[in-house]
Amino acid sequence: MKNQTKDDLKALSYEQAFQELEQIVEKLENDPGSLDENMALFERGQKLSQYCTGLLEKAELKVRELNAAAPSAKENEA
Repeated sequence: MKNQTKDDLKALSYEQAFQELEQIVEKLENDPGSLDENMALFERGQKLSQYCTGLLEKAELKVRELNAAAPSAKENEA
């Protein structure tokens, strides 16, 4: 498992961040580690989740902007 800082999140793609988040969830569900380790994993998972959500929100906004800027099918028929 990568031990990255919050600043390192910016270097991750959505897919990389989501994969790391999945690994954290699996570890928390299946490996009874120490409380300190589990809290650190949970904190990292929260940061990854927020990062992924932010990336998805940016992508959704871009899609909306592109759809708004694109001529509609009816405009093309005219």
